[in-house]
Amino acid sequence: MAMLEVRGVSRFFGGLAALTDVSFSLEQGEILAVIGPNGAGKTTLFNVVNGFYPASKGEVFFKGGRISGLQPHKVCQRGIARTFQVVKPLQRMTVLDNVIASAFLKAPKRDEAEALAIDMLKFTNLYDDRDVISKGLPLGKRKRLEIARALATQPEVILLDESFAGLNPTELNESIEIIKKIKAKGITIMIIEHHMKVIMAISDRIVVLNYGEKIAEGTPEEIRNNKLVVEAYLGVAQNA
Repeated sequence: MAMLEVRGVSRFFGGLAALTDVSFSLEQGEILAVIGPNGAGKTTLFNVVNGFYPASKGEVFFKGGRISGLQPHKVCQRGIARTFQVVKPLQRMTVLDNVIASAFLKAPKRDEAEALAIDMLKFTNLYDDRDVISKGLPLGKRKRLEIARALATQPEVILLDESFAGLNPTELNESIEIIKKIKAKGITIMIIEHHMKVIMAISDRIVVLNYGEKIAEGTPEEIRNNKLVVEAYLGVAQNA
C-alpha cells in the first residue's frame, strides 16, 4: 500500500485552475520530488495534501485512509508534517522553544517535548543555537529550524517546500546530508525544489507539473530524457 495517494486532485481559485486532475502515489521510504516552473501548482499541491486548502475535486489518502477535508493540525497528527517555502519561525522565541512547541503535538509533557526537541536540534546541527532568538538566525539555519520543527511532530511523511532555496554551497551540502539522514530514519519524503542537480541526485522518483497538470512521472533518468519535460522546464533551467 502506498503511504500517500493523490487521486484526481484539482484546485480552483475562482475561474483559475491551479491544479487539474493530478494523480500520483508516494511509496514508503522513498524521496519523491515535485518539480516544475514557477506557478506550476507545486505549493498548491502541498497545501491540498496537508489540508491548508480543500481540493475542489479529487481526494487524498494517507495509508489507505481518506484525509481530504481534514484541518492541517489533524493531518499532522495523522503523521504528515511539512515545511514552508517562506520560513516563519516563532520569532520571539528561542530555537529550542520553537521546536518544543511543535513537539507538544505528540509529547504532552514538557520534559518529553524538550527531550525530543533537543534530539531534533542535534539531528539538524542546531543544538549550539538552542538559546538563540529565532529571528536572529541566518536563512540557512532558519531553513533547518523549519525542518527540525516538522520532525519534532514525529511524522511518517514530511513535505519539504524549497528547503534548499537561497543556501550557499556549504549550507546546501549540509541540508542534503540532513535529508539523507531523514530518509535513513525511515521517514518518507516529498520535496519541492528548483535546484535540479540536487533533485536528480537525491530523488527516487520525480513528478513534473506544468500549468497545474502532471506532464510526467518517473525516475531521475527518465525525467532527464523526457522531451516534454525538457521543453517545459529542464531546458530553461539548464540554460539559465
